[in-house]
Amino acid sequence: MNIHQVKQPLVMTRRLEGMGSMPLKVLVGIKGEVTVAMDPVNARLGDWVFTIANSAARTAAGDAKLLTDLTVAGVIDDWRPDNTETANPNT
Repeated sequence: MNIHQVKQPLVMTRRLEGMGSMPLKVLVGIKGEVTVAMDPVNARLGDWVFTIANSAARTAAGDAKLLTDLTVAGVIDDWRPDNTETANPNT
């Protein structure tokens, strides 16, 4: 599991059938890396979330047949990174 911050939604007009219709979110990691995850919990812009990766991400998304390798598994209620500067969703 890793911690990320939700930067923005990712809108796709066309997807492979195996991706389903679950919302996608652009996430920024603590070190500034950008990634995309399926979001079954509907996290909001700026939320800190924890993610589950690899084959467990499909199970976390609620369907082992979904094509994903990163899923938002929950919204963190109270947490601040050591370096808040690199994880600012408005940059």
